[in-house]
Parts: sequence; structure tokens; C-alpha cells
Amino acid sequence: MGGVLVGFSIIGFVILIGYFVERFGIVGAGAGRVLNRMAFFVATPALLFTVLSHADVSVLFSKFLVAIVCTIVVGVLIYLLLARLFFRTPLAETVLGASSATYVNANNIGLPVAIYVLGSAQYVAPVLLLQLVILAPTILAVLDVATRGRASFVSIVTQPFRNPMILGSLAGVLVATFDITVPAPVLAPFELIGGAAIPLVLLSFGMSLHGQRLLKAGTGRKQVVAATLIKVGLMPIIAFLFGQFVFDLDGAELFAVVAVAALPTAQNIFNFASRYDRAMVVTRDTVLLTTVLSMPALLIIAALLA
Repeated sequence: MGGVLVGFSIIGFVILIGYFVERFGIVGAGAGRVLNRMAFFVATPALLFTVLSHADVSVLFSKFLVAIVCTIVVGVLIYLLLARLFFRTPLAETVLGASSATYVNANNIGLPVAIYVLGSAQYVAPVLLLQLVILAPTILAVLDVATRGRASFVSIVTQPFRNPMILGSLAGVLVATFDITVPAPVLAPFELIGGAAIPLVLLSFGMSLHGQRLLKAGTGRKQVVAATLIKVGLMPIIAFLFGQFVFDLDGAELFAVVAVAALPTAQNIFNFASRYDRAMVVTRDTVLLTTVLSMPALLIIAALLA
């Protein structure tokens, strides 16, 4: 438990530094976006490659990932039921709401939590791959149809392979799967650059929190509350039930599957909403609320399962 508290303290402190950097205008307008893009296109792919190249490949194709998939499916179904009964929102808004309730922040928050709390990024990497390769293209395809009435098949199919994090992850998986020995001088630059990924994503995320206003009237409060409760409250419980009673997980794997399920909503969903100009406030508020509430939720999970 002490190690978990130390891990969260490290993460929270760096996020706080990022917030004050933006609050006092230390690096100027748009710096947070620059840091985020540097992490996305350069540092995080290097980190994922170095981590996955040494990972236990069985974790990437195990009951752990299937339990996460089942948890996401149940979470989506619950949100769709609530939307059908209470919200009656258009298709694009419903898809973005369901995504806000289930699409975890496996990058900005997940990687630091995995490294400092779970002890390895290999538990988050398969979820990151699942979301980037399968879930994100599916969400974007539905949004294309809902907003334009059409979708580009070529764009959807090729999108994952234009994502540097996917390419870095796949390269690492191939190295681990075929037990390829990467010479130390070749691996060293990736380790050096990858070491910057966690500080960059945490600082940029902290900077993005400055100036946010939550739950403004007339902006879909019900959808925000529903998505937040599913994400932070129900998904960890669902993950525990699947992990414990369906897939017979225990120890570190059970703790990991519940902790991953409790991660906050990914900022990607707000990016999707911004791209299509739909449900922007709902997704933004859900990202912020789940980020704030996920920390105490993860502490409770750690106290019970770690």
C-alpha cells in the first residue's frame, strides 16, 4: 500500500507542476500541445517499444485482455441502455458518451500508473493496442457515418498503421515474440528517448487542466454523470467480477485488471468530439471528472487487492 501511495504521489505532483506551469504562463501559449505531440509521436512509441520488447508475450494474448474486453462491452451496453431510457441523444452523441464511459486513458495516466503502481507497463500495453487498433477506428467509422453519412474504408483500415504508438508497440511485440536480441547500442537511444515519455504526458495533462469549468448548465449533465459513474464506479466492479469468477485471475493479474478498468476516460475521446464538433462539453467534463475521481478509486482498489 505504501508503494502505491508513493506512486500516486509522484504522478499527482508532476501533474500539479504542469498545472502551475500553465497557470503562470511559464512556457507560453500552446506549449502543452507541443509537449503532448512530442510525447505522442516520439517519446511514447520509444517507451512502448523498449517495454514490450522485454515483455512477457503471454500477457498480450491472455485471459487478462479478454476480461478487459468483456468489461468494456458491458460498460457500453449499460450506457446505451441509459441513453435509450433517459437521454435520447443522436447517434454521434450517444457513441461519444458510451466511449467516454469505457475508453480508458491507457497512455497519459495508464502508463505512469502501470509503471509506478503495477510495476510494469506490460499490463497497459495490450489495452492500448486494443483501443488504438480496434476501438478507435470503430468509433471514428461510426462518427463518420453519423455526421457525414459515409466513411472512407481505406482511411479506417490504414489509420492504425499511421499511428506511431501502434508501430512502436507492434515492433516491440515482434521482438519479444521471436526472441530477437537487440544490441545494447541500438536499444540505448530508444531507452533514453522513452524515458521522457512519462514526464511529458503528465506535464502536458496537468497543463490541460487549467481553465476548465465543470458541469455548466445545459451541457449534458446527465450524460456526464452517467459516463463518470460507469467509468469510475461500475467498470472496476465489472472487471473484478469477470476477473475473479469468470477468468479465475488472482494476485497481480486481478489487481491489474481492476486497476486498468478504473483508469479515467482518455483524452482521445475529447479529441474525437472536437474533430466532429459533437458532445465536446460532455466529453471534456467526463475526462476531467474521471481523472479527479480515479485517483481515490485506485487507492481503494489498491487497499483491497494490492
